[in-house]
Amino acid sequence: MSPGANPCLACGACCASLRVDFSRDELDEAGGRVPAGLTVDVTEHTCRMRGTDHTRPRCAALVGTVGVLAHCGIYEWRPSPCREFGTWAAVGVGDDACKRARARHGLPPLNPV
Repeated sequence: MSPGANPCLACGACCASLRVDFSRDELDEAGGRVPAGLTVDVTEHTCRMRGTDHTRPRCAALVGTVGVLAHCGIYEWRPSPCREFGTWAAVGVGDDACKRARARHGLPPLNPV
């Protein structure tokens, strides 16, 4: 799929709307791939992407301007919640969580192509 065909590659609303908690096993220092420097500890076994628990969430790995041109700076190493989030390719159009995230940023829902 070309970048122009996938609006997720330019949106970033989910990355600036949702809290992202995951197992510390996913951190690079534990043998995983997520850069530990971009996370904060939550418990002994879980961590959170830095910035996603702020009043106005914005993941520390998000690069660019939401709704204009935004992308994940660690896409290949992103944590499991980000990998599992409903994506354009998987659902063909933004799912309910995507629609809510886009609405938080004044963006219209995605429409089928």
